[in-house]
Amino acid sequence: MAEAAHSSYPRSPNLSTRSYDSSSVSSATSPRPHSQYTGVISHSSRQPPLTAHSPHLGGMPSLPSVNHGFPPYSPVPSSMMGRESIGSSDSMGHHSSMSLSGGLGQQAQKRAYRQRRKDPSCDACRERKVKCDATETSSCSECSSRNVKCQFTKETNRRMSSIKQVQDLEKQIERVKRDNTQLRRMLQDRDVSMDMDADNGEPSMIHMPVMDPEPRPKRRGPVMPELSRARSSLRGAAKGVWKPPQMHRYLSNTARECAIPELPPRAMADQLLHTYYNSLHTMFPIIHLPTFRAMVDDLYQNPRGQAPAGWLAMFFTVLAAGTLFKLDPPPGSTRVAEFLDTARTLIDPWNNSFTLDDARTYVLVAICLEEMNLKSAAWNWLGNAIRVGQDLCLYTDTENFPIIEGEMRCRTWWAMYVLDRTLSTELGHPCLINDADCDTRLPAAVDDHYVRENGMHVPNGAEPLTHSLLAIIHVVRSYTSVLKVIDSNKVPASYLAAFDGHFRRCLNTFPPACDPSSTVALAPHFLPPLAYLLHIRLLLHRHNLSPSCSPEARFAAVESCTHIAMETASLIARTNSPAEGATALLATHLFRCSLFLLMAGQFDQAITCIRALSSIEGLRDVVSPCGRYLGFFINVLASKRVEHASHIARTTGSTSTPQSRMPADKNSALLLSLTRDEELLVYVSADSQAAPSRTWVWTMVERSEPTTIRSPKAPGAPTSSIFQSEQRSGLTPAEQREWGGWSHVESSVRSLTSHNAGWTPMPPQKHSSESPGSTSADMTKHSEPPRFTSEHHYGRGVDNSPSPNAQKKGNDRLSIANII
Repeated sequence: MAEAAHSSYPRSPNLSTRSYDSSSVSSATSPRPHSQYTGVISHSSRQPPLTAHSPHLGGMPSLPSVNHGFPPYSPVPSSMMGRESIGSSDSMGHHSSMSLSGGLGQQAQKRAYRQRRKDPSCDACRERKVKCDATETSSCSECSSRNVKCQFTKETNRRMSSIKQVQDLEKQIERVKRDNTQLRRMLQDRDVSMDMDADNGEPSMIHMPVMDPEPRPKRRGPVMPELSRARSSLRGAAKGVWKPPQMHRYLSNTARECAIPELPPRAMADQLLHTYYNSLHTMFPIIHLPTFRAMVDDLYQNPRGQAPAGWLAMFFTVLAAGTLFKLDPPPGSTRVAEFLDTARTLIDPWNNSFTLDDARTYVLVAICLEEMNLKSAAWNWLGNAIRVGQDLCLYTDTENFPIIEGEMRCRTWWAMYVLDRTLSTELGHPCLINDADCDTRLPAAVDDHYVRENGMHVPNGAEPLTHSLLAIIHVVRSYTSVLKVIDSNKVPASYLAAFDGHFRRCLNTFPPACDPSSTVALAPHFLPPLAYLLHIRLLLHRHNLSPSCSPEARFAAVESCTHIAMETASLIARTNSPAEGATALLATHLFRCSLFLLMAGQFDQAITCIRALSSIEGLRDVVSPCGRYLGFFINVLASKRVEHASHIARTTGSTSTPQSRMPADKNSALLLSLTRDEELLVYVSADSQAAPSRTWVWTMVERSEPTTIRSPKAPGAPTSSIFQSEQRSGLTPAEQREWGGWSHVESSVRSLTSHNAGWTPMPPQKHSSESPGSTSADMTKHSEPPRFTSEHHYGRGVDNSPSPNAQKKGNDRLSIANII
């Protein structure tokens, strides 16, 4: 059987009918077969031979050509093989009967016999001293019958062994190419954001989301129009057992109605609705305004009747959001908490039949709680919103809904997506929504008053889009890749450059005035959408402050974060009223920017951010804790600057270094020294220490039980957290008073500038398309901010003056090697 299996293959790969000459001896192992054999192989093989120009897989280095003058051996079809085998065997007799001299014919036959004898044997046949009939494509019958591996490893079998190795490599390459093609196709179907390298555990490639309004649709079942009677029967027979899909379920749902609670005055409601339309609705337009206004009119015309409970709850959450974004809220007012509490009483916690109004209510409550600095509560309500959205099948794209409802469903799901990614980056929790599970389309680029029941109609010359949800979505879709990258210990410079390029493309989706290099005035309502882009850029570069990174990478991280902070300060400086429409995300971003600007000595830009924060203090509960932290950081920074400046002065006085190895100025040396201070880096990293997977200050530290002092509550005061200022800010009344307020913070910053005689304000920065370098050579150039003057006497305004020796050599520059 083994012989039969191998009989279809030729004994020798040389199928030429020409007479053998001296160069044809041992042609079975010769690296250059005849052209006739090459033609047979090229016609019989179904796959093209691997050449040096063959395309290689992405992420896999191109392999050198394994042919080197001969094509890969591959099995020939049996129909062709039988004919060639007969021809090759007959060719031996044909050579002897040709019209040639007898001696030449005998010499050719002898050489052919020697050719067959020179075919090497496998290791097993050599040991057993039996005839070996192995070919270049199959094992010998002896090894096949004994079920052992037919291999050629002896000294005399090196040539055959090399041929078989080449064949094995070619087969492995083809198999790897097929497997990689299938894996890449699977990853594209699932829209995976990145792959992991098994060798070092670091991401091997990053796929940025494509700004495409048409998502990749999921596979649907076949269309079966003849099953209408089965569908009708299932509606009745399946009641209580399962629910039909949402697009076939909503027609039978009846909304739960309840009595209308006490309504605010109509004038107040109109004012709050107007504030909501001009603030939160510009970012999350999840409510169709014309339809909502008509229902509000009906509500106030019959305030004693009944209305759907889900819509009433959504109405009161809209009033709460409008109250949150008012520029002049009354001090100590609990109106927001009252509206939210009324909406909570209208929500049925045991509801088993949800509507779109229920999902929008949960989304708006989560937004309000985030703005009130109750982020854990917002995370909880957002989880309920996502579960309701999944029950309503908002994550999948369907065409069975009316135009208005279908568009609002799409916008509501993407609002959930934005909140999920944003809170995940701030709290350090895993995301709740998986990108691979969603195929809903992006929202239409039209405003509400152009979305009607008969279609979307935009008049000629009209501006179709004024909300910024699409621009926010393009930015937030990259959060998934960023979150996966910062799960590692450090972010490589190549990934930082890739993300920076993607974020530049995202910036192009905003109006031209949003470019940091622009000089035109910026409308305040553009700052909250831009905060999503600036926020994730800062978090990405800030991750390299980790002790796992090299000192050069940590210094580059400080430079990059300072550059982003200076871009933010330039945007704030071009805005007349940054508090208008400000969100908690914008406030926390301004807080992080202030930290890096203070550390880098950019005090004018830091004061710009601090003043913007002070204008938001009465609007967002997170601002007061941020001001308290800034006051603490400024005190620590002042002492650290004096300490490091004194050390630099002493080191400079005792060291004479070549001029070519010295930094540009003393302030550069001071900043370089500050970036080596582990305690200061912990303080400037701020809320990155809150994420369990990113913190390093709490690593391997025993659990502590700090004593908490809470202020006594007045009798009869509401117990809900939304009514208590201490719960929203996290500070007791004494802690809220002790930090001194924003005027004290600004005066502390100005005291730092008085001690920095060598510092001058930096000129306005232009938007850079290149990421700052991370090598030590780039650290001395300071081509990116922070930039400093060339004044040599840093310690001139410091109380603790350096030693006389340091003053004597004050003009000498300091080398980076001494600081290290």
